[in-house]
Amino acid sequence: MYLSKLMINVYSREFRRDHADIRQMHRTVMSGYPDLPKEAPARQSQAVLWRLDGVHRGFVQYVQSSSEPDWGRLPADYLTEPAQVRSLQPLLDVVAPGRRFAFRLLGYPTRSVVRPADRKKPLPEGGKRARGMRIARHKPEEQIEWLVRKGAQHGFVVPTAHNGQPDVSPSPCLTLTGQPRPGDTDPITIEPVRFEGHLIVVDADAFRAAVRQGIGHGKAYGCGLVSLAPPRTP
Repeated sequence: MYLSKLMINVYSREFRRDHADIRQMHRTVMSGYPDLPKEAPARQSQAVLWRLDGVHRGFVQYVQSSSEPDWGRLPADYLTEPAQVRSLQPLLDVVAPGRRFAFRLLGYPTRSVVRPADRKKPLPEGGKRARGMRIARHKPEEQIEWLVRKGAQHGFVVPTAHNGQPDVSPSPCLTLTGQPRPGDTDPITIEPVRFEGHLIVVDADAFRAAVRQGIGHGKAYGCGLVSLAPPRTP
């Protein structure tokens, strides 16, 4: 696994275009992987995840993937300095049950709601209804509940802080929008939440898989990438 750090030039016309349309941002990120087989789902085949962080009145973009990218195809003025690319293997090697990490995750906490019209439809053969609408969770306690549930699925727990509450702080981010997918009429809308806090690994294999594949929905659009660091010493 590789992690790229891209220092963004906010004055780049192409970046401004991408920032206004997350589908276009996804295309730009995937331009770093020009040799992918056309018959395979491109992002999934290389486990590409990305996140855009605001820093010092600018942006830094982190991109994670299973193969080493080639950022030479980015527009000439897209970055303010050469891309930094490093292996994540040393980090994955120290993942073990009981290991504590500080973490950052841009997640998309949602719940599925059946559309009123779908409730009136007869069940199809097999007895399962169509997938419901994905509704963003806006209350902090619901967002934390979502993260705790994801932890149970992906081999980690969120410990309790000194105040008796889960040691994580969710904060809403700007809504991300993009042009409709082919065949759709509605634009893509993602309401991400930034989680920062601590976690403890309970299942090393499941957690490593979550780091590689991401957590939650919206992975093509800047969500799901887990960043880890050793916890700060008090």
